Amino acid sequence: MPSLRAFKVPVYRIIDPVTRALVRRGVHPNAVTTVGFAVTVGAGLLYHQDHVRWAGLCVLIGGVLDIFDGQVARESGLASKFGSFYDSTLDRMSEIVVFIGLLSLYNQYGRELADVWMVYVIALAMGGSLMVSYTRARAEALGLDCSVGFMQRAERVVLLGVGSLFFGLMWDGLVLKVILIVLAVTTVATAIQRIVWVYRNAAGVPLDE
Repeated sequence: MPSLRAFKVPVYRIIDPVTRALVRRGVHPNAVTTVGFAVTVGAGLLYHQDHVRWAGLCVLIGGVLDIFDGQVARESGLASKFGSFYDSTLDRMSEIVVFIGLLSLYNQYGRELADVWMVYVIALAMGGSLMVSYTRARAEALGLDCSVGFMQRAERVVLLGVGSLFFGLMWDGLVLKVILIVLAVTTVATAIQRIVWVYRNAAGVPLDE
């Protein structure tokens, strides 16, 4: 899957007026982060209730709010270490909630669609997604900018959100199943890619450097 980084500049250009409006109104970036988290929790609940299309929409809205909180923090001068920690922590919690919602969806449909195996696919996708984030965070703690990989958070949000919104459970949920399998494979592959990258750039480098 091609990286979404190429769309970063035009997307930021579109959302800049909204960002400036939020800053003028004194909206705190942590408040935007909290609202984004609440929306994503809603996505998890909607998956649990089999409302896959609405869940996909909430995933996308949560992803957009995740962009806004960082932009508002920078534009308002309110960026802080706690804000960065809070944002990252809620991002991980959001992903866990969404995947738990998906687990619940397949737990309900398991007998009808014989999709019990999807529970393991979703568990792998969740673990892979968390490892993608963890490997980058751990590398950054060591002074390395490990942003390599083709299935980062933005790609995960777009793939799951768009797929859920437009296809829902069409064709007995075939599209959603394919998306989750792709997520499981590519997130694990990205985590491994980051491990290899850190090895190539940090093997033999003393910790005090």
